[in-house]
Amino acid sequence: MSPSSTLRQSLQKPILDPSLYRVEFKAMASACEVVVAAANEREAYRCIKSAIDEVQRIEKKYSRYHPDSIVSIINSSAGKDWVLCDDETESLLNYAGTLFNISDGLFDITSGILRQAWNFNQPVLPSHAKILELLKLIGWQQVERENQKIRLPKTGMEIDFGGFGKEYAADRAATILVEHGVKHGYVNLGGDLRAIGAKPTGEPWVMGILNPREKGAIIASIPLTVGALATSGDYEKFFDLNGKRYCHIISPRTGQPVTYWQSVSVLAPLAVNAGTYTTIAMLKEADGLAWLESFGLAYLAIDCNGQVFQKQA
Repeated sequence: MSPSSTLRQSLQKPILDPSLYRVEFKAMASACEVVVAAANEREAYRCIKSAIDEVQRIEKKYSRYHPDSIVSIINSSAGKDWVLCDDETESLLNYAGTLFNISDGLFDITSGILRQAWNFNQPVLPSHAKILELLKLIGWQQVERENQKIRLPKTGMEIDFGGFGKEYAADRAATILVEHGVKHGYVNLGGDLRAIGAKPTGEPWVMGILNPREKGAIIASIPLTVGALATSGDYEKFFDLNGKRYCHIISPRTGQPVTYWQSVSVLAPLAVNAGTYTTIAMLKEADGLAWLESFGLAYLAIDCNGQVFQKQA
């Protein structure tokens, strides 16, 4: 069976609104969905297929798990050659540099290498020596760039767009839907949401925020008509050891997981903003909310004691 046939068969029509069409799919190691209002099944299929194709294109191009992706090529050339980047990749690298600057170096796309020290499938702490070894390979300021080329100066250095790849794909998929004439719908890539218009009735989409300490439970509901919602938390990849939680959001300064927030959710115009700003807030720990407020962003945050902090748009 072809992918197109599978997609057609997966088109779902929610009972409460026959003008809506939904497709669920897997991408970027996440459960994803696209929901649109369309005049008929053929129109819905055309729009949704184009959006999913764009998500899959981005995953293939930028995933470090694909050996022929541009990220894999850059990483395999570390300590050796320059790599020429196209306009799209150059734009993402520029954004990575902006995030590094506005986060005071906390959002660093060279820090993904710390996954070599931390394995969240088993409750074992890495050695101090291993972390120190990897910290020497981290530092966006070390990356060399000129004339739309990039070079990682040290063998073993890596970049990783995992910190905003899904969010970028959500924005691109939403753009594709708008270009196809969709006025009502949203893209959800593993909880990174981008809405392109309210329901056909004018009502907002109601998006649930997960309780970080009660699996499957919703702690809050956020209405969304246009714009994006993203959440970062210590409950996605983690282990508990001796009464302490160690999560996958790791400081590039210390090589240690953050501990101040259980989760931070942010509303922003674009998914790529919402997603990266939640991560930066997590990395800034006690200073996270003040940092978000400096940008005038709406948020819902839960600290390590379970206290909820919220600022509405």
